Amino acid sequence: MESETERLTQPPETWQEHWFDHRQLLRLYYTDENCAVYLDPDVRRRQVGWLPRYISAAWAYAKATYGDGVTYGDGFGSDPRIYSIHHAWRHGGGHAGYYVSPVHDYHNVSDCGLENWRESNTLARELPAHEIGHSVESANNSVHGSPAYEIWGDSKWAEFFIYDLYTGLGLDREARRVYHQFTGNADDFPRRGTRWFRDWFFPLWRECGQAAVMARFFRLLAGHFPRDADGTYPRRMDWGEYIHFTSGAAGADLSDQAARAFGWPSEWTAQLERAREQFPGVTY
Repeated sequence: MESETERLTQPPETWQEHWFDHRQLLRLYYTDENCAVYLDPDVRRRQVGWLPRYISAAWAYAKATYGDGVTYGDGFGSDPRIYSIHHAWRHGGGHAGYYVSPVHDYHNVSDCGLENWRESNTLARELPAHEIGHSVESANNSVHGSPAYEIWGDSKWAEFFIYDLYTGLGLDREARRVYHQFTGNADDFPRRGTRWFRDWFFPLWRECGQAAVMARFFRLLAGHFPRDADGTYPRRMDWGEYIHFTSGAAGADLSDQAARAFGWPSEWTAQLERAREQFPGVTY
């Protein structure tokens, strides 16, 4: 017999979109304890037979790796599922949703659009992984928001998450592909020519416990960074705070590594000193 929690959180067979410019009537294609996969009317069912297994495994890995291991849903809300929405020939790219928001009816959501969802299409894995990564950064440990978002932007943490996810799921060929792709990426923030993955995130992954270093980062934020009474972070981090908390997660002072990866504007010194004074419980 199903539990009361399972009964209350059973995904509906149809879901009418009502967010942004989305107006499709979605149909439930698959559900289990980790995911609910919804398709719009134009997604070809013969292309997506592989997809539920991947989405379920990805969210299960995310909860096991970045969850608190205590609350139902592992600190990602009361529903243990990711609601993974797939569009064909519309709503290109993707966006995420979080269980604290009415926008997607209080669900953690990955909502993506592609021309096709064949397993051979590398974006068919990468786009949902990117959006699931946003749910991880913004809804973990029962706290809401991403204080580091202004630091790493839309895609730099996502590169860490995707590479580690593929590695963790044994998708070795895909992991090698994105490793070469992400290593070659260069960005213009915080300075022109910054190589986030090559010089910052991959060294963290390689030398500090792989995904465990970012799991510790999120736990440190939840335990020490300011939050409102409803569990929402009221502000974003500055660079000194980011380096301080990441050093705490790594168990080592990363200011020299940060200088090599990002440069070191003069104001970061004062920011780092202030962060150490404000958050003495973050140690390394």
